[in-house]
Amino acid sequence: MMTKHASSSAKAYSRRSFLTRSGLVGCSLAASPLLTPVSFAAAPWDSRLVVIILRGGMDALDVVQPYGDPAYAGLRSSLLGGPQNGALDLDGYFALHPALAPLMPLWQAQQLGFVHAVSTPYRNKRSHFDGQDLLEAGTPGLHERRDGWLNRLLQVTPGVEARTAFAIGQGDMKLLQGSAPVSDWSPDAQIALSPQAERLAGLMMEQDPLFHAALGEALDLARDARDNAANAARRGKRSRPHQRIADYAATQLRGDTRIAAFSINGWDTHNRQTGALTRALGRLSDTILTLKAGLGAGIWDKTAVVAMTEFGRTARENGTGGTDHGTGGAMVLAGGAIRGGRVHGHWPGLDEAALFDRRDLMPTGDVRAQVGWIMRGMIGVRHQDIANVIFPGVEMTTDPGLLRL
Repeated sequence: MMTKHASSSAKAYSRRSFLTRSGLVGCSLAASPLLTPVSFAAAPWDSRLVVIILRGGMDALDVVQPYGDPAYAGLRSSLLGGPQNGALDLDGYFALHPALAPLMPLWQAQQLGFVHAVSTPYRNKRSHFDGQDLLEAGTPGLHERRDGWLNRLLQVTPGVEARTAFAIGQGDMKLLQGSAPVSDWSPDAQIALSPQAERLAGLMMEQDPLFHAALGEALDLARDARDNAANAARRGKRSRPHQRIADYAATQLRGDTRIAAFSINGWDTHNRQTGALTRALGRLSDTILTLKAGLGAGIWDKTAVVAMTEFGRTARENGTGGTDHGTGGAMVLAGGAIRGGRVHGHWPGLDEAALFDRRDLMPTGDVRAQVGWIMRGMIGVRHQDIANVIFPGVEMTTDPGLLRL
């Protein structure tokens, strides 16, 4: 584990080099706890926000299936959904992919919802790299800023410290990059110290508050991870990486942490989409349910989980049982703070003339505006900070009513 966005001196480098070379810390340099200080301060709000990036371009029309649209059946053959093909009816017009069946109790409890026909401002080129870059930067154009919108949220919020936000997992999360302090953790990072080595490291650092605090934080995180793994083993469960990430996020969110962000891969379904999407949705379902179980009812009730993807996929399936890169997609929302049990957004229809470039689901909403309203309702972020700093240029007109609050 390390904390981003702090400087290190020559003294820090020398001490870090000695410790890593001497074998006191059995972890990679990227996971070293000895780089920067960590604060345990809580954020000035009590709600929790979990952002999940669905990397690869999730096919919204297969996840939340518009079987009530007259043009839907003509666009899909092997991917045709709806209740007659095993999907779960949501509201008489949309149906849920059967791989998300474990989440139906959340839908019925109005703790699961969707926003359909949304996208970032990204158009036409349909590149994963550019689409994800824009999604995490939250800007209207490519390469305008190097920081991420979640980090800018922290920048405009007084009283935020490093343990307020966690970027969790192995990938680079631009979403939380920036000048505000953010903690990183990977489920595969290990800190292996014997009791004697731990005591020696502590003695070496007790006169240096920067390193002493960082070492203590890293050892606490390692113990948390080991305890989580041991508890899962006692329950007879072999957790998979996405479940370990969700379990760890829940552990931190039960404490001072208020924001957690990570990604789930596997949404690029150019061919044989049925199997690939089923597996990806299974991981998403596991992740949401692991978060709910780990948070407990009290914290889950004030949590919003927001899952978003860089773009949707073509309305018409291709010749290999898949779909190609598209434009309009969908957001998945879960948590006790969410006004669930409904498909939000303005549905544009699937007639050819209604499609974007006559091939993609037409975006009728901006994912940035949806997240902006969630921030405003849960955290109390000022409207001008959302529109001018966090999501430059975003238009926030009418509150879409995504929250119970």
